[in-house]
Formats: sequence, structure tokens, C-alpha cells
Amino acid sequence: MDPNELLPHIPGLRRYARALTGDAWAADDLVQDTLERACAKRLLWRVGSDLRAWLFTLMHNLHVNQWQRRAGERAAGFPVDVDDVQAELVAPQAPTDTAIDLQRCLLMLPEEQRVVLLLVSLEDLPYEAVARITGVPVGTVMSRLSRARQRLQQLMDAAPAPAASPAAAEPPALRRLK
Repeated sequence: MDPNELLPHIPGLRRYARALTGDAWAADDLVQDTLERACAKRLLWRVGSDLRAWLFTLMHNLHVNQWQRRAGERAAGFPVDVDDVQAELVAPQAPTDTAIDLQRCLLMLPEEQRVVLLLVSLEDLPYEAVARITGVPVGTVMSRLSRARQRLQQLMDAAPAPAASPAAAEPPALRRLK
């Protein structure tokens, strides 16, 4: 594999990584890790197979491994840097944010549903390719996609709760403690 063959796939990898992580910096790191892994494991790619699907498989596996490692470290009681868990430390949302913010609604979906929804909808991959990337049967891909679409629709259609007072409409400010 020529490294130049990877170049056309970088925009798609960045879109998927950004949607997966919800953070531009983490997405760029994930894309870089994916490209490094692709170069290091280039002999495992079969010539004539779908390079795009192979790259997305690498990215998916890297993301899952990173997520599991972080979850294991927290469960084991390791100290956690606040910057590493910033995405999980979310202030209460303003009432209208939930109904209109697609990114937040996507991040509210379970990981396995969000991954399938993004690969099918954003990257326009066929169900069979998504099944190979995620390592699940095609029927599971279809089921997760259906549930993700339904849940996303519910989240997007959610009516904003009325604010009790003007002060209650503003989310409280978060302070960084070290």
C-alpha cells in the first residue's frame, strides 16, 4: 500500500472521528492514531479489498480500545485528569439545547448505536461493510440503526421544558478544580 492511497480517505476519517468523539482535538488524535496503525500494519491489508472499510475498522477498534482502557482506569481507581474526562463533565443544558442540537443528541445515543448510525448515514457505507467494521452480524447492524434513528428522532423532537425563572434558564458555570 502506497501512503498516498490513504490521502483521499482522511476527510471521511475525520468526519467519523469527530462524530464519534464529539471533540475536534480527540478526533484529530484518533485519525492520527488510525493512520499510524494503517502504516504500521499495511502488510495486513489485502490488495483489492476495500481500503476505506479497512481504515474505518482500524479506527473503530482503536476508539473502542481507548474507551475501554479509560473506563478500566476509572473503575480501578486510577487518578483521572479532568482534561481526559471533560466531555463527560457536562453542565446541565439550557432547555432548548436538547431539542435542537444534533451533536449533543448524537452523543446521547449509546455508543454501539451511534457508531452504526454514523457509518451508514454519514459515511454512506453499506450494511455489510458496517458489519465487518464493527464485528457484528448484518442483522444487528440493521437493528442498531433502527433503534438509533428512533432514539435520535425522540431526542430531536423533545419539547423544551419551561424555565421557572430567567435565572433558571442559564446553566450554572463550571469551575475547574485542581
